[in-house]
Amino acid sequence: MTFTLEGPVLDGTLVRLEPLDHRHAADLALAAEEDRSSYRFTWVPTASEVEGYIDVQLARAAAGKLAPYAQVEQASGRAIGATAYWDPRLWPTTGGLCAIEVGFTWLAASAQGTGVNTEAKYLLFRHAFENWGVARVDLKTDARNSRSRAAIAAVGAQFEGVLRNWSRSWVPGEDGRLRDSAIFSITMEEWPDCRTRLEQRMARGTERRRPGAGLPFPA
Repeated sequence: MTFTLEGPVLDGTLVRLEPLDHRHAADLALAAEEDRSSYRFTWVPTASEVEGYIDVQLARAAAGKLAPYAQVEQASGRAIGATAYWDPRLWPTTGGLCAIEVGFTWLAASAQGTGVNTEAKYLLFRHAFENWGVARVDLKTDARNSRSRAAIAAVGAQFEGVLRNWSRSWVPGEDGRLRDSAIFSITMEEWPDCRTRLEQRMARGTERRRPGAGLPFPA
C-alpha cells in the first residue's frame, strides 16, 4: 500500500503538535511578531502574512508533500510556532515510507531556549521511526545559520555536508537567489541512542525549570 503523508496529533509535556489550521492564525501572528531577530535565515510570516502562510502550507499538504503542524504550548494552549514533516521519499518496490524531512520550524522568541524545540523534535523523530518505520530523518538549514546548525546537532542529528545552491534563500535582499544548505540526518540505527540522549536531556531540562533551578535547559 502506498504511503499517504498525514501527521497525527503528537502530545508532549511542554508542547502539543497539532495539524496546522486557520484556527491557529491569531496566535501565530502574535508569536511571529515578538522578536524577529533570530529569523534572518528562516521563512517566518509577519502577522499580516500568517493567513497566506497557512494557505500555502495546507496546499502543500493537499498535494501530499507536507504535514504541517502548529506548535501549541501545553501550559497556555497558545500556538507559539510551527514545524512540519515534508519531502516524503518512498521505497520503490513497496510504496512504503523510506525517509522524511523535519523542517519549516520556527518558534516565538519567548519559547526559544525553553525545551519546547527539543521535545517537539523528539516527538517528530519518535513517530517517524517507531510508527512509520523510516530508515532516516533529514534536517537542513542555510549553511550560514550557525545558530540553527548548532540546534540541529544538539538534538542528535549528524552533519553530512553542504549542498551548494540547493534551495531558496530566505534572507532579506536575496529574493530569487539560492542558498547553500547544510544537511543533517538521523538513521534508524542511530535512533535508539539518540532517543535515550534526548530523553535524558528533557529530564534534566524539567529539573532546571523548577522554581529556583536557574535558566531553562537550552533547546
